[in-house]
Amino acid sequence: MIEILKQHITNRLGKLPDNVDLVVPHFEEVIAKRGDFLLQPGEVCKYVYFIVEGCLQVFVTDKNGNESTREFYIEDQWATDIFGFQNQLPATEFIRCAEPSKLLRIHFESFQQLTNAIPQFSAIYKQILEVSYNNTVYRVNTLTSMDALDRIKWMMENKPKIMARLSSKLIASYLGISAETLTRLKSKI
Repeated sequence: MIEILKQHITNRLGKLPDNVDLVVPHFEEVIAKRGDFLLQPGEVCKYVYFIVEGCLQVFVTDKNGNESTREFYIEDQWATDIFGFQNQLPATEFIRCAEPSKLLRIHFESFQQLTNAIPQFSAIYKQILEVSYNNTVYRVNTLTSMDALDRIKWMMENKPKIMARLSSKLIASYLGISAETLTRLKSKI
């Protein structure tokens, strides 16, 4: 799994940095089953996860227990509760494995140490923040202005891997519609 992380770093930075051997020992391998929670509201987010294999769902629930998915993260992506992790405050969202997953995680203290000591690692962290922010803003600005059918079409065009891999219930929670509406409207496409 570490070789996949090294390749990811190489892809992000254009080359494998000389000090990569100082970074990789800080990562711990995690094997998780579908449905396993990596974070729940009220817990302090202590890890950033790099996804080697699988899919993570970051979501919140309303007072009735209905899920609203902020994002799905798949292979070669990073996932965490950015606000909670950065500020070491209790989380307001869940992180759950939507599929069996192979992950590499790094603890907050190690992460802070590396971002301060190694400029290349800090650059990767900046990219993680930018991607998370851009995805959230794009999703809010784009999907909220679309009707349900257009949201489904957008998902099919922009996130086909997610559409093919996950249940209608999970996809619907991302699109802000019911699973029944998703099933009904998909048949019209």
